[in-house]
Amino acid sequence: KVGIGGGSICITRDQKGIGRGQASALLDVVRERDVYAAETGQYVPICCDGGVLNDYHMAIAFAMGADFMMLGRYFARFDESPSRLVRVDGQFFKEYWGEGSQRARNWARYDQGGDKLVFEEGVDGYVPYAGSLYENVALTMAKLKATLTSCGSTTLRSFHDNAVLVELSQQSYLQNTHEVQLRERPYDPGR
Repeated sequence: KVGIGGGSICITRDQKGIGRGQASALLDVVRERDVYAAETGQYVPICCDGGVLNDYHMAIAFAMGADFMMLGRYFARFDESPSRLVRVDGQFFKEYWGEGSQRARNWARYDQGGDKLVFEEGVDGYVPYAGSLYENVALTMAKLKATLTSCGSTTLRSFHDNAVLVELSQQSYLQNTHEVQLRERPYDPGR
């Protein structure tokens, strides 16, 4: 599992001053995993824990070499999540809290002794409600398959082996839909 502080509800970096950028951490661990696999013949699957906000971040994590990922925020948004659906300022949200939050202290994962946490490593908040898990997972899978197809890959392994990762400038982001008034949003920016 790779990642400290990159999760959507994690504040470990702010509280402890540890952790690093998720992409840098993932790339470093994948490189060493691949060296280890070449030397020993043993492949160690890597979990990307953090840094996944939108569907395309999943594709990037797979391209970087992750085998699977933690998707707490992703799954917390759906009907099937056990948290309550609440209405805030006319919009629907699902409750969502981190393991290191005061709310989750009963599980004692971050037990610091005493009756309550001395400090928190996770926040307690809300994520935008997204409806049905079934429909949204199907959409996410369609996007991932389309990404692999656009990159000439039929497997995650070939996607990782052949992916060329480049850093985009701020101007690149501005070159998306521009100087066009959209009739409706083509996607949910919260995904």
